[in-house]
Amino acid sequence: MGQDRSVNATAIESGAAASEPREGQTFAGDSLLARYASFVKLPHTLFALPFAGVGVILATYVRPEVVSLGEVLWIVLAFTAARFAAMGFNRIVDRHYDALNPRTRQRELPTGRLTLGQATASVVVASVVFVVAAFKLNALCGWLSPVALAWVFFYSYTKRFTALAHLALGLGLGIAPVGAYLAVTGAWSDPWWGLVLLAAAVMLWVAGFDIIYAVQDEAFDREHGLHSIPARLGIGQALGVARLFHFLAVVAFFVPYWLNAFPVGRLYLAGVVVMALLLHFAHASLRRRPAEELDFRRIDRAFFHTNVGVSTSFFVLTLLDRIFLL
Repeated sequence: MGQDRSVNATAIESGAAASEPREGQTFAGDSLLARYASFVKLPHTLFALPFAGVGVILATYVRPEVVSLGEVLWIVLAFTAARFAAMGFNRIVDRHYDALNPRTRQRELPTGRLTLGQATASVVVASVVFVVAAFKLNALCGWLSPVALAWVFFYSYTKRFTALAHLALGLGLGIAPVGAYLAVTGAWSDPWWGLVLLAAAVMLWVAGFDIIYAVQDEAFDREHGLHSIPARLGIGQALGVARLFHFLAVVAFFVPYWLNAFPVGRLYLAGVVVMALLLHFAHASLRRRPAEELDFRRIDRAFFHTNVGVSTSFFVLTLLDRIFLL
């Protein structure tokens, strides 16, 4: 705790926190609710939750009776709680680095807007809520919930030793549609590789986005011995890897349609096409100027909106495909 106070004091006394603009996807105001929402970047739930919804929709092909509102609410609660616990744990583990990084030193722990005790308590509560919600869905989800938590907590340490940390984060979110599918069906998919492809697709999509996000910290990560693809390869090649991951994500979403892993139709395929187009135009905007001239704060905002568009449109079109059986 003494070390935490000294780090906080250093960041505040430098005046950096006051001079830096607020980080993207955070909230103004000093209410406890606003601080907790910013602590875990709550708006990021918007581009991940729809994929859990896709898992629910695909599960209804196996269990065609109507999914109850109660089941949907438990799934949403489980996903939101798991994401809160994962992000909060990451903030706790990274608080010393966050205090040193000009981009992140306005976060709640470095500035003292939340205490370490408040942050820890919130992660514990969110973890308990996640496990309880998982058991409310079915026993399989309940017993698997600690495994899911262990993985998303483990991710926070991966940047200490591997540049593949982006994929570890992606797999953490790739669990969401699989968990939602299991919540409805209580069993793995047939064929077995259907859910594997779904998880891999979300993993690659998230990893590509995370590489772009990590470009902002390329120099900081290299200086402090943290591992990332931008720090390892440089900005230009890292953006190329992000494009590759997003291309592979689109392929992974397409293959279940092509090989009939799930009985989806043309509107699902339209969702994949829309996803490909949105990602193509987003990446094309990055290639129009040299890497050293890119404004990565604007890129962060642009890709946040792109990813909300990708996940939401894919969910809506998959839902319409299920309703109209096209």
